[in-house]
Amino acid sequence: MAHILDQNQISELLSVWGYAAVGVVIALESAGLPLPGETLLIGAAIYARLTGAMAIGGIVGAAAIGAIVGDNLGYWVGRRYGVGFLERHGARIGLGPEKFRLSQYLFFKWGGIVVFVGRFITLLRMFAALLAGANRLPMKQFMIYNAAGGVIWASVFGFGAYHLTAGFERVEGGSGRFAFGVLLACMFMFWRYYRRHEARLMQEADALFAARAIKDH
Repeated sequence: MAHILDQNQISELLSVWGYAAVGVVIALESAGLPLPGETLLIGAAIYARLTGAMAIGGIVGAAAIGAIVGDNLGYWVGRRYGVGFLERHGARIGLGPEKFRLSQYLFFKWGGIVVFVGRFITLLRMFAALLAGANRLPMKQFMIYNAAGGVIWASVFGFGAYHLTAGFERVEGGSGRFAFGVLLACMFMFWRYYRRHEARLMQEADALFAARAIKDH
């Protein structure tokens, strides 16, 4: 999808479809399709700043609605088909039996927080709603965290790109570089925590499901 990352392609897409392009692409990505929703959001914000052809409020609104609607679709698909699909095809997308079991444990332990945090992590953003449905996260809890994550994510990246960037891949000013550095540091800390504690989390997951299996019998 390298061609979609080109600023000229994004400008052409936005000039034709406008806010609908932002909402639809982000909705499809949130539902599980490998589309560059976040890149389009940032590109749209910069396009609005440079051309004045779109309102940043409209872009953020379209992104938030797309994120919420797409995640709800992904949640429904996961709730209806997710377990069987992931058992058959999960390994192809990096969610083999062990990782799927770990995801079940993470949703059991932290619930909606996984949905909220997943909105800010590229790969997890495509599968968080699907996993939430497959793991039977209560719908009310899902909708609250999903809505909060969608609105905050759209606002952070939309308004952030609009105010802090002047080019597709360049951040201007000390405050922009600081914010970008903080984001990278947080992502690194999350990744490091996961890598350091993955084995322990797997053991806890195995123990939990073993105990539940004994209880059910």
